[in-house]
Formats: sequence, C-alpha cells, structure tokens
Amino acid sequence: MIIDRLEKASLYQGVHKRLAVALDYLRNTDLGKIAPGTYEIEGRKVYVMVQQYETKLREKGRWEAHRKYIDVQFVHQGAELFGYANLGEMKEIQYDETKDFLSLQGEERGDFFRVSQGTLVILFPQDAHMPGMAISAPQPVKKFVVKVAIEG
Repeated sequence: MIIDRLEKASLYQGVHKRLAVALDYLRNTDLGKIAPGTYEIEGRKVYVMVQQYETKLREKGRWEAHRKYIDVQFVHQGAELFGYANLGEMKEIQYDETKDFLSLQGEERGDFFRVSQGTLVILFPQDAHMPGMAISAPQPVKKFVVKVAIEG
C-alpha cells in the first residue's frame, strides 16, 4: 500500500507499467466536471469508477481485496477513515471473479487512518482494505477509484 498526496504521484509511476496511466489521468483531468459513473481510460486495462457517497459508520464497513486489479483510490472532495490490513491476517469469505471482489472477515484486525481531500491510496492484491468509513459522523465524499489491471 502507498499513501501520498496527488502532487507526489510521479514518484510511483514506475511501480507498474500501467500505473502511470492512472496517475496521469488523475493529475490531468478536470475531476470536478466528471459525474459519477464508470469510464474506460484504456479499455478494461485501466478504468475509473467515480463515486459520490456518504461515509458510513465503522460497524457497517466490510473488508475487501482484489486479485486482478490495483486500486488507486483518490479522495477528490471530503475525507474518510480507511482501514488497512495485510491479506494474510484476514479470513477469505468469498471471491466474485466477475467483480474482482474478495470479501474478507477480520473485524478485530487492521489499522485505520484518515484520508483527506487530495490524498491517494494505492492498493495491491495483498492489501485488505475497508474504505468509506466516517471519521466522526457521516459526511459526503467524492472519490475516484482507478482500476489498473495487473496482467495483460
């Protein structure tokens, strides 16, 4: 997992061959003009899910991970609490291959940190995460989740 400000994103472009595409998209797009939805950047190799939601109470959160994609989560507006744990510390519940969504259990595990506006979190397959949690009370967030295919 990598946590940093968007303005420092160039430091991480060499981590994966398509990560630079995702980071360039976030840096060079007028994100305020993008409506919620899913948009292809390089087909299904790199695409973005634009989300607007209210953060939720931690007890309503769920742990997840992905096998086929790197997640680049960027908070454009608002702030949220974000959970992290190593996948090896969690119990795998169910994997939905069509959604590349691995449900996990391990409520007593993990660390939580604040992700404020302008912050990006880059997550790899070994990174279990619980995004979208309320810091003290639910608040609106606009987030860009860029999915970067690991293979292909």
